[in-house]
Amino acid sequence: MSEDDDRPEPDRAPDAPHPRETRDLIGQEPAERAFLDAFGADRLHHAWLITGPRGVGKATLAWKIARFLLSQPAPGAGSGLFGAPETPDTLDLPDDHPAARQTRALSAPGLFLLRRAWDDKAKRLRTQITVDEARRLKGFLSMSSAEGGRRVVIVDAADEMNVSAANAILKLLEEPPARTTLLLVAHAPARLLPTIRSRCRELRCTPLTPPDMARALEQAGETPEDPAALAELSGGSVGEALRLLHLGGPDIYAGLVGLLQDAPRMDRAAAIRLADSMAGRGKEERFNVYLRLADRLLARLARAGAGLPPTAEAVPGEAALLARLSPDHVSARHWADLQQSLSARAQHGRAVNLDPSALVLDMVLKMNDTAGRLAAHA
Repeated sequence: MSEDDDRPEPDRAPDAPHPRETRDLIGQEPAERAFLDAFGADRLHHAWLITGPRGVGKATLAWKIARFLLSQPAPGAGSGLFGAPETPDTLDLPDDHPAARQTRALSAPGLFLLRRAWDDKAKRLRTQITVDEARRLKGFLSMSSAEGGRRVVIVDAADEMNVSAANAILKLLEEPPARTTLLLVAHAPARLLPTIRSRCRELRCTPLTPPDMARALEQAGETPEDPAALAELSGGSVGEALRLLHLGGPDIYAGLVGLLQDAPRMDRAAAIRLADSMAGRGKEERFNVYLRLADRLLARLARAGAGLPPTAEAVPGEAALLARLSPDHVSARHWADLQQSLSARAQHGRAVNLDPSALVLDMVLKMNDTAGRLAAHA
């Protein structure tokens, strides 16, 4: 396979190496072991659904499995001159292994990558995986059948397929081609057809712990001062952690927490300054980061009141703020309701291009009002 170097890759996170270029998968040992055990016991399923939060290593696991499978003899290839090969005890391959080099270069003859395509007319990536892309898979399977080796198909992300593409993949799952393993990466598996989910074996990837987050960020070339706080702020997603680091996420969150320290007597001037800092040319990604972090703060307030406070602070002073603003289950329900309503408002605001500063100011004032109502009934 080949790609135009100057086109963005839909399955590459901004400011991060592509999953096929990431050698070490960190924090997902149970998922790796589950696949390796199935392979070693000769119970290799023809399709695997790799699930979990966005940015925790699902695609990295898919590429690691792909490299491993392409390095192994095809089923039914025989034991060879020296008997049956030993069962591998790891998915790791040396960097200079042919399967590793070819997958990095997207040139492995037994590999097909199904992802969103480039729209030449619009000069941008398509928003969905279309049936035209899925139909290319049929040609790949026909041409590669003469090779006689293993074949691996990576779909990243499966929940980006439109209905027609999903139906095309479903046909393959219902009549799996010989020597072929399908790896479906899914951020939101509930969006997939139930018939697709039922024909796959699931590999679940989980959020990274603070020590694993530190290792993953170091592998990506980052050394944050407080990996534990960043793990909390990113929900254990190294992809999200990288975005937060590059867009000033920790500072944005600290500013929001500081603003709420005086709630329900919030400093209006400070609120206006925060809102103004999210508007203007080139600040779209900063605005999106703010929306995600505001949603995370509301979720942490709701969980704290429900008796599930975070295990670590995302910023200094957060624990005391959560305890003061959300001391009980009644408070938790109010914050959960506010999270839902503000999330819907943010989604609508972005859809109609509402002024970011107006949306941010409205959100923080509603947080202040909620703190006031709760204080009045305390």
